[in-house]
Amino acid sequence: MPNETLNFTRAAERCNVAQPSLTRTIKKLEDEFGGQLFRRERNLTHCTDLGRLMRPHLTAVFEASEAAANQAKDFSVLEKATLNLGVMCTIGPARLIGFIERLSKEIPNLELKLRDAPGCTLVDEMMAGDLDIAIIGVPNIPERFDTRTLYSERYVVAFSQGHRFEQMNAVPLGELDQEDYLARINCEYTEHFNERGVPKAHKVNVRYQSERESWVQALILAGMGCAIMPEFLPMLPGIATRVLIEPEIERDIQLVTVGGRRYSPPVQSFIRLAHRYDWSSSL
Repeated sequence: MPNETLNFTRAAERCNVAQPSLTRTIKKLEDEFGGQLFRRERNLTHCTDLGRLMRPHLTAVFEASEAAANQAKDFSVLEKATLNLGVMCTIGPARLIGFIERLSKEIPNLELKLRDAPGCTLVDEMMAGDLDIAIIGVPNIPERFDTRTLYSERYVVAFSQGHRFEQMNAVPLGELDQEDYLARINCEYTEHFNERGVPKAHKVNVRYQSERESWVQALILAGMGCAIMPEFLPMLPGIATRVLIEPEIERDIQLVTVGGRRYSPPVQSFIRLAHRYDWSSSL
């Protein structure tokens, strides 16, 4: 800088600009500040009182600009980048942990922020720009979004040991008629039934409703009733499951992004890895 070198030519060289360009920039600043920042006397350049007063502010601007440029550079090469990932609250972590481990190896400095919420909430937050990517297991995702199926899972009936379902290899939907039932408020299986035109032929006795999987599973263990759950949802020890049949219903777990939205480098890396990752390896 001129005040450090006391020479405009050397200052221009240090800033990697032509001297006339540096001179014009300083003149523009002086016009904005209403006074001279430097005084030239023959071959010497002195900082004026106004220049000394402004120097801390200009130094702060310069350092902030450098910090912003370095942060942008780090982001472009996937260093110190942040990715906001939404995962539907009824999707268990077991199938995702291996993928996240692989992601952390490919992008060591990535800060991954996980958002756990119902599918409809994640869709709204994607549209609002609060999430970069979402992993969702509901049907009929709006056409505004781009989707890719990662894996599929069946629905099962979960119950306590000793229940009559334990003697069955699979549980027909009609067998739930008049059963004590524990309703998972955020469960989307009825949406999959409706999509496939499956009539609600069974009439269960709803004993309890909760948003929390832990509560529902604790009540199952206590023999309070049964529940329909996704196949890969982690179960508490002691809970038995059988595949739901007649009909057998599956859900597709999908990677969802907003169509037409420009992806940041970490989002691009996430999508590429998700496309080539062997999701069956996490079974």
